[in-house]
Amino acid sequence: MVGFPAHKSLNVERPLRGVKMKRRLGPKETLLGLLMFTILWQVLAWIIRRPIMPAPVLVLPLFIESIFGELGLHLLASTGRVLAAIAISVAAAVPIGLGLGQLPGVDRIFAPLIAIVYPIPKIVFLPIIYVLMGITDISKIILIALIIFFQILVVVRDEAANLHPELILSVRSLGAGRRALFRYVYFPASLPAVLTALRISVGTAIAVLFIAEQSLTTWGLGYYIVVETYQVLRYPQMYTGILAMSLLGLALYLVISSLERKICRYRD
Repeated sequence: MVGFPAHKSLNVERPLRGVKMKRRLGPKETLLGLLMFTILWQVLAWIIRRPIMPAPVLVLPLFIESIFGELGLHLLASTGRVLAAIAISVAAAVPIGLGLGQLPGVDRIFAPLIAIVYPIPKIVFLPIIYVLMGITDISKIILIALIIFFQILVVVRDEAANLHPELILSVRSLGAGRRALFRYVYFPASLPAVLTALRISVGTAIAVLFIAEQSLTTWGLGYYIVVETYQVLRYPQMYTGILAMSLLGLALYLVISSLERKICRYRD
């Protein structure tokens, strides 16, 4: 097996074409954004003056109190589902995308199918997944994973297919086979695209999680927001659930963005 100690000099990790991150959220920007959001929330509460819009001075202490109790358990359930979905989608989409990128003949066969399925909103498959897999945590996880899967599949396939031929030839000249190319060229080149796709998909994944958790379950932030609070007019408690789900999405975004910043430092 060839070691390829100098693979970094080959500029394997090229930027994802068409995707630029000129501005990233640092700690100061994050705190400033949260402060601005809180001020806007308070202003809206003053303007609306209805129970449906409680002020943050009422919700935030309740959130701190609830997060160590029942709300925290709902948050853990939702976090577990979305993390499992991310793990499944990455484990499935990366090797398939790399395979399609390395094998143009196979890609030509499946490209029309991917092009048709990719833009379909995967939430419409929710009833079908429930019927086939039952109304379980697994079915909810699979639904979220489907969304992230196609995002990653497309960008990984395109990155692997568009690598410079000179780069591949230079590594093959060292005696590399297909497995070595996968490990030292295709995967490192596609990793920035994987992180970018994950970062972009987080918001959609959290939205689908909210919809999937609204019914036929007893744990999860979607269930807590709709069933345990909204339907019984517990508006301050409802906002604690909304805040928890928002922070979950923000935390995932910041973690992925931090990984992307560390792995893809050449973009800065």
